[in-house]
Amino acid sequence: MTKRAVVLVLAGVLAGLSVVGPADAYTCPVLIKQAEDAIARAERTRLAPEGRALLEDAKGLVAEARQHHQTAKTKRDHDDAVRKARTAQGLAEEALKLQAR
Repeated sequence: MTKRAVVLVLAGVLAGLSVVGPADAYTCPVLIKQAEDAIARAERTRLAPEGRALLEDAKGLVAEARQHHQTAKTKRDHDDAVRKARTAQGLAEEALKLQAR
């Protein structure tokens, strides 16, 4: 998969995340866990260099999502955690598609 295709996938993920409902503000732990599970699945495979880079980005976003959730003072903080967790999951799933042959 080319870099452009990865960017298009991420743009689609982010566009889908632009509408975060009120109920999503309290689903942070569930979404963070889903992202961590996707990262764990990707780590168990042999990834291409592009996939490893995506996986590192996903790990960073999960850490940021966890931080946003733990220090949340407003709904927006939870929304940030939700957005980052979903994006991390998307990156990890994309990394799985870039398995080394």
